[in-house]
Amino acid sequence: MRLPSEPITFSVQQVEEMNQKLSILKHDINNHLSLMMAATELIRHKPHMAERMMVTLCEQPPKITAALNKFTTEFENAFKITRG
Repeated sequence: MRLPSEPITFSVQQVEEMNQKLSILKHDINNHLSLMMAATELIRHKPHMAERMMVTLCEQPPKITAALNKFTTEFENAFKITRG
């Protein structure tokens, strides 16, 4: 990872945009984790729903990873961080 060699200046609007993106990321991850918790509770109380809830459980981690990767890309672009 290479960091920029010069200072970076952000406008208030750019900071607001990054803050909004971070807020969306946190909200989305919390939603996915809530679905995982709900599926786990349903399996515990209604074992006959296990197969269906396992699908829900297994779908969430890739969605979390995708959300994190999207934010990371936007963050690195905003801060001019390059890989390689």
